[in-house]
Amino acid sequence: MAKEVKTIGVLTSGGDAPGMNVAIRAVVRTACHKGLKVKGVMRGYAGLLQEEIIDKDSASVSSIIYRGGTVLNTARCEEFVTPEGQKKGADICHKHNIDGMVVIGGDGSFRGAGKLAELGINTIGVPGTIDLDIACTDYTIGFDTAINTAMQAIDKVVDTSASHERCSIIEVMGRNAGYIALWCGIANGAEEILLPERWNGNEQEVVNRVLECRKKGKKHCIIINAEGIGHSTSMARRVEAATGIETRATILGHMQRGGSPTCRDRMFASIMGARAVQLLLEGKSNRLVAYKHGEFVDFDIQEALQMKKDISEEQYEISKLLVR
Repeated sequence: MAKEVKTIGVLTSGGDAPGMNVAIRAVVRTACHKGLKVKGVMRGYAGLLQEEIIDKDSASVSSIIYRGGTVLNTARCEEFVTPEGQKKGADICHKHNIDGMVVIGGDGSFRGAGKLAELGINTIGVPGTIDLDIACTDYTIGFDTAINTAMQAIDKVVDTSASHERCSIIEVMGRNAGYIALWCGIANGAEEILLPERWNGNEQEVVNRVLECRKKGKKHCIIINAEGIGHSTSMARRVEAATGIETRATILGHMQRGGSPTCRDRMFASIMGARAVQLLLEGKSNRLVAYKHGEFVDFDIQEALQMKKDISEEQYEISKLLVR
């Protein structure tokens, strides 16, 4: 059994995601309600190593629930990957009387959280990433906002693509995970969806799809391309050369990480943040909050990191069916 927690820290690490502020708010207010002291760690593990640590109370997280990004800021930290950096981080936690830490982020953030747990800091992870690529959970904070932002942007590109009777290759984020591409491809009625989990590198299939659409009388064609495949601009040039159809690339980029979080992201982030504090109060450590099969649960961090995740075959087959 891990030791009793009296002061907790909260940090956000890795890529930002809409809803992180909601999770921060839930952590701070739940902890304060339970009589715990709370410290906010600025700029993730980088800020921890620089001792950028501030006191937090309920008032300090007022009016952040609707804001995108993270008020604690975030940064990558190569030093924390090293054993020396990890020990330094744990020592700084002890120095500031932080005996519990809530880490909001993705896989890389949770590896760091696991190391802090090994060094005696009770640590709980909360999944915050637009990529939906954490294997143990069916939901990650920020995904819902990101797909809605991308969907609305793609709708606008469709308007101009139709007006000019052109093909548009629209690149969405997701790193090496195709969840945003799949969801937007279905939701926006794309003629082709390119996913890193299924991509065979054969651009001729894309060319054939564009030609098939034109043969059927469609005056425009939308191709959703996942970030993990990328090269949308050069792909557009090659498709245009092969088909004779004007083709343009649009890379949505980091706009998908911003914006006011949706109701779903606010709800899930609130529950996950509160659940993280409750786990610490129960003496738990090295756990990751997750949403699985309709319930909020938690997993051992190392066990969670070893899990594998893939695109739903049913959803993928439906996406292929609907573009015929």
